[in-house]
Amino acid sequence: MSTILTLMTPEILGFALLVALLAGIVKGMVGFAMPMIMISLLGSFVAPDVALAGLILPTLITNGMQALRQGWRAAWESIKQFRLFMAIGLVAMLVSAQLVRVLPQEVLLLMIGVPVVIFCAVQLAGWQLRLPTRGRGWIEAGIGGFAGFIGGFSGVWGPPTVMYLTALDTPKAENMRVQGVIYGLGAVALFGAHVGSGVMRAETLPFSVAMIVPAMLGTWLGFQIQDRIDQRAFRKATLAVLLIAGLNLVRRGLTG
Repeated sequence: MSTILTLMTPEILGFALLVALLAGIVKGMVGFAMPMIMISLLGSFVAPDVALAGLILPTLITNGMQALRQGWRAAWESIKQFRLFMAIGLVAMLVSAQLVRVLPQEVLLLMIGVPVVIFCAVQLAGWQLRLPTRGRGWIEAGIGGFAGFIGGFSGVWGPPTVMYLTALDTPKAENMRVQGVIYGLGAVALFGAHVGSGVMRAETLPFSVAMIVPAMLGTWLGFQIQDRIDQRAFRKATLAVLLIAGLNLVRRGLTG
């Protein structure tokens, strides 16, 4: 605890734990958005690298919960089906992770905020990506690489992944499982990459550990209410909140 309090005040820590709980609830209900919520909201109160470190372990654990809801066999089938997407994304993530310690804070804020704003605006406008049948492998590799590149420096690789799965008309249960598998494997790679980049270090590791329990609790609650509410309406509300948070990050990046 004393290590965490060298990075932030007790009030900010309490806020961070609530953010993890909220992010978990949303993830449990719609399958994604935990890193987006955490990096957007935490990035408004702590340094970008601290916010990124805070989301890594809770993202890893909750994606495991999501990926394994239907068992190991189903998760393995998802890995085989989307292996190209995951492989290219992994390489791109390992490369871009090194940008965190090099780029100025304003640039990093813009690189995180702009993709969040674009994704939210596109989804709220009702536009959906439709993919051609020919050249599907190249498209999958390209989107996987883009997702990994964004994920490496921001911890946010959900937007292009969700858009790709939506474009394929992936059934709801499979969509949730595939997201969990892709994000889970990505989170393992992200952890390793940021041990090397210096984002995950002795000072930030306790903060990330502290975020695990509220994130798990939130995810469990999200699972329980997943079939009891209008997910479309809730998802639109979530996207609206994320849009505001993303715009705030862009504002900070532009104004310094």
